[in-house]
Amino acid sequence: MDLRVVAYVLGRLAEACGAALLLPFTAALFYAETSRFAFALAIVLCTLTGLVMTAWGRLTSENLTVREGIAITGLGWIMVTFLGMVPYAAGHYLSVLDGVLETISGLSGTGATVVTDIEILPKSILMWRALTHWFGGLGIIVIFIALLPQFGRGAVHMFNAESTGPTSDRVLPRIKEMAKALFSVYLVFTAVCTVVYMLCGMDFLVALDHSFSTIATGGFSTYNDSAAHFNDPVTEGWMIFFMVISSANFGMYVAAWRRGFRVILRDTEFRTYVLIVFGAAALMTANLVYSMDWPPATAFRHALFQSASLSSTTGFVSNDFDVWPSFSKFILLILMFIGGCAGSTAGGLKVTRVMLLFKMVYTIVWQKLHPQMLAHVKSNGEEFTQDVLFGVARFFFVYVMLDVLWALLMIFDGVPVLDAIGVSVSTMGSVGPGFGMAGATCTYADLPTLSKVVVCISMLMGRLESFTVLALLMPEFWRRRKGW
Repeated sequence: MDLRVVAYVLGRLAEACGAALLLPFTAALFYAETSRFAFALAIVLCTLTGLVMTAWGRLTSENLTVREGIAITGLGWIMVTFLGMVPYAAGHYLSVLDGVLETISGLSGTGATVVTDIEILPKSILMWRALTHWFGGLGIIVIFIALLPQFGRGAVHMFNAESTGPTSDRVLPRIKEMAKALFSVYLVFTAVCTVVYMLCGMDFLVALDHSFSTIATGGFSTYNDSAAHFNDPVTEGWMIFFMVISSANFGMYVAAWRRGFRVILRDTEFRTYVLIVFGAAALMTANLVYSMDWPPATAFRHALFQSASLSSTTGFVSNDFDVWPSFSKFILLILMFIGGCAGSTAGGLKVTRVMLLFKMVYTIVWQKLHPQMLAHVKSNGEEFTQDVLFGVARFFFVYVMLDVLWALLMIFDGVPVLDAIGVSVSTMGSVGPGFGMAGATCTYADLPTLSKVVVCISMLMGRLESFTVLALLMPEFWRRRKGW
């Protein structure tokens, strides 16, 4: 591994983080907010970090290796988290640990907050919270490649280390073209969502902040009571729409732009995801009507919103689902675990992995009945190799084991069992709200210190799908110089 190449790319990434901070800094100047000093300090730190690292590092004409791509992605996310924390800590809005939690929550699209009163924060801080969603939603590295495409074909290793899903298939052959296409779709969705929210009655900054959170499936709101603040079926309906479309594979939209709208209609994973959303909403509607005597229309309205919000791992809340019947909360927990589609801004295990796991089980049983027959696992018209299927099984095992590990660590730290399970599933799935002390109307502020550290690690590993972070912890990863 060429550490100087890694340092150079990380330096450019630090400079890009400083450039992003200029947006809330400008807002702070415009509104004459005291947060301008905290943002100025953060920009200076980002710039100095970038200058030092690029001065020591070097840009090579050779392609990046797999190890360098993994190192840049993993270390890049950690570096941006700590740089992005500075405005919170320097402005005395949060402690360093809480600032790190708030930043990684934003970047990972989790939307879990430690801020007990969001509405007293300056507009610039609220903008920065939403921006962390937007930059992390599509992916820091993907946006970086799209805007600064200078790292040759080796950039594919950075792209793959950050991408979500069992495969990294691309519609376009060149990684730079693909990154630009994905970013273009992302930008268009954000712009359209902002305009629609403004038409629903939000002012520009509120609409922009909620658009960043919606398209990135993050969930940060500018109001303490989240989406419940609006209490408007029309606004909630548009939120549902944008959360659902943001949970689909963005590569599907690129393909649809090139080959027509039928690509979307024929996408098996997206159709399955939509079926899950409405199926879960129907079950919870029946449960709410039966157990809580809600009017059917009201029950369906809130059930559909929470189904779309938690399955997309956005985490907006229109109603306190923590007081819902156990059956409905169990459905919501399953939705948190499954998440959205591969290649989307949503977190979770991913729908395509769940589909492949069920098909693998069916195939194994079928082969037991027909030992002489050859079985193939297909999804969305694509036949998956044994290596991919084994990879899905390995990922499922690691994902579940990490869920268990985080829950056990939080239980050890004094968090109630059911609350710990909810927080573990929620943070690994990049959802945000859980149950109990971290429920729909609560924050993560009351979590013990160790649990907050665990939550930070869980959110990072959930967003980068574990293996990128686990690779960094292996001494062999840093020692070996050949074979990768």
